[in-house]
Amino acid sequence: MWLYFIPLYIAGAIVLLFGIFALLARVRGGKYARPVMQGIAKIPGVRGLMMKASRAALVKQNPDAASALQKLERAGVANDPQRAQAALSRLSAAERRAYLEAAGQEGALPEPQNRQQRRAMEKLQKQRRGR
Repeated sequence: MWLYFIPLYIAGAIVLLFGIFALLARVRGGKYARPVMQGIAKIPGVRGLMMKASRAALVKQNPDAASALQKLERAGVANDPQRAQAALSRLSAAERRAYLEAAGQEGALPEPQNRQQRRAMEKLQKQRRGR
């Protein structure tokens, strides 16, 4: 008789875990949910699904930023700031503006390596503030 309730126990446990995670995501801007998501991302296949969902959400929210991010990823800008600067110059004005806004919100603007890059970044930030 008690075997009939096993699916209910499993469903209840899943709902409970989901509720706890939703609560963690709401507290302090998701500060406590990040380590949980990083742990879940280590499971094979889950990271790709999470990235796909994130990109789909970005495309819905801001298509210009999504296309800019896609172009920058294709250019391989993750480790090379000079490549990042060159790739930024190849973006359209709308894409560049959207990417810089998104990067400014994330705090992910790359640190300039030299004076030329620092001046270029200051110029882009001035243009962004002026509009």
